[in-house]
Amino acid sequence: MAEKTYTKENLSVIWKPGLCIHSANCVQGLPAVFDNTRRPWIDLEQGEKEAIITQVGKCPSGALSYSIENEKIMNNPEEKKVVQVTAIPNGPLQVNTTCEIQLPNGEIVLKPEKSFFCRCGNSTNKPFCDGSHKKAGFTG
Repeated sequence: MAEKTYTKENLSVIWKPGLCIHSANCVQGLPAVFDNTRRPWIDLEQGEKEAIITQVGKCPSGALSYSIENEKIMNNPEEKKVVQVTAIPNGPLQVNTTCEIQLPNGEIVLKPEKSFFCRCGNSTNKPFCDGSHKKAGFTG
């Protein structure tokens, strides 16, 4: 199925059905605009521009993206940087880029260049690895 574009004033919402994983974030988040029982299923006239942009930004697959006339398309998966993640044998996940991590308490930590995340569940410094996998005999 080919991509479809829906337009309201200078806002265009692009739907790429081949990317859609049917999470229903759009339908649940803004049901007046995104209604999969209606044809066409996207009606931009039913919502405010900022609300539509916010909801499109929540699309996990990138099937929905938007552009504003004379501006770059946003939420376009082809433009996202590829991040290398390595599962170290019998150890942590290594993320090879600068990461901004929000901890459960809301604190934000910036880890430059590389981060190591616990896979064994034994770290006392979760979500980060503290080497506990060695003592626990973690394999994986």
